[in-house]
Amino acid sequence: MPPNVLVAYATRAGSTEEVALTLAEILRSRGLEVDVHPARHINSIETYSAVVIAVALYAGRMHKDVRRFLLRHRAALSKAPVALFVLGPVQQEKKDWTGARQQLDKELQRFPWFSPVEQHIVGGKFDAATLGFPFNLIPALRKMPVKDARDWELIRAQANELAERFHCNGLK
Repeated sequence: MPPNVLVAYATRAGSTEEVALTLAEILRSRGLEVDVHPARHINSIETYSAVVIAVALYAGRMHKDVRRFLLRHRAALSKAPVALFVLGPVQQEKKDWTGARQQLDKELQRFPWFSPVEQHIVGGKFDAATLGFPFNLIPALRKMPVKDARDWELIRAQANELAERFHCNGLK
């Protein structure tokens, strides 16, 4: 029986869910059994061989649903291989990507027991039309153009490498 993988995600406007669904699609195409769920709806992860988490950084912090997910499932996450796909910068500026890595490293220090087998910063998306309250009240944000720094080719390649890693590690 192929390894059973959970893809958990947290999203505000849907772009992280798009990444999670793409990850799941690639993992399935490589012969893995995959379930995809919002992190806040997951009650147990005991039946999964591995976990993939898709999360965005907001002002240097991971989405609160993933932070809560990590705390709620600490024991199980300490035993299973976990990969982290982080949506961050919406521009291709090197300083933004370096800053996102620093923010992620700082955020992960809050969870010293958490050791993902892989961490990928994959870029993010900004679309003013999807802003929620109170951000939709800020005129400067509402005027910003749509930006999408997600590198889909790279995301797919990383998911393929992750599938290979899961197969090679003999997950059950």
